[in-house]
Amino acid sequence: MQPTTPSRRASKAAAAVVLAAILTTTSGCAGRQYGHLLASDDKDLVGSHAAGAATWNPLVEESVAKLLSRCPPTVQPVAFESQSDLSLDGVIVPSTLSGGPASVCFVGIENKSAEELGDFKEQLYEQIDSQINSNADFRGISRRMVQTALRETRLRPDALFLPANREAFAAVLGKAGTPVDYLLFANITTGTTDRNKTSQRDYTLTLEMVNVHTGDFLKESAKIRKGYSKSRAGKWWNYGIFDQADG
Repeated sequence: MQPTTPSRRASKAAAAVVLAAILTTTSGCAGRQYGHLLASDDKDLVGSHAAGAATWNPLVEESVAKLLSRCPPTVQPVAFESQSDLSLDGVIVPSTLSGGPASVCFVGIENKSAEELGDFKEQLYEQIDSQINSNADFRGISRRMVQTALRETRLRPDALFLPANREAFAAVLGKAGTPVDYLLFANITTGTTDRNKTSQRDYTLTLEMVNVHTGDFLKESAKIRKGYSKSRAGKWWNYGIFDQADG
């Protein structure tokens, strides 16, 4: 065995120093996180394991806009001016309709998807509620009022689809000085397609608006498809120029 020369010893020592520096840097940065503020025109971050802002924000904007564009804005109950509105046979004849925006009671969000919403559930509620209130034809009801009415009537949100329960719930809000015209329900579902190490998940946000006075309802939904791959090249292999999504 040849003796170790000074130059070889120096090289080994340098390599050991570099390796130690790498290990120290790696372990030191493991718990470190950097943050920066995003401008309004910056892209939303696409989640690598679940839906995030890039998925939920467009779903909310599209579904709410589609639903409100179909709902008639004035559905307030008939307001009677005086006793002269009574006909000869004692039947009340409507004289005028109350004006102003229609009141919307956003009951809540039901998650039937394959993912936990986490803190995004509260975020979605606030986004939908804010978008309703930004429309001049509609006015949202305070969430605290809604929760109080549900507790007082001892009703679950899905029980409000029954006419008797809906009337009891609306009566409680009316006594509190908050008449309601529409009940709004949100529902989140997903559909997952798996193939080897790649998967596709379809996210659907469905909004259902129920007219408290007539029981009529409207439904609108928005859908976003999202692909998950084990490598960055998976996007191009499945949905790019290689077009192997159906292969």
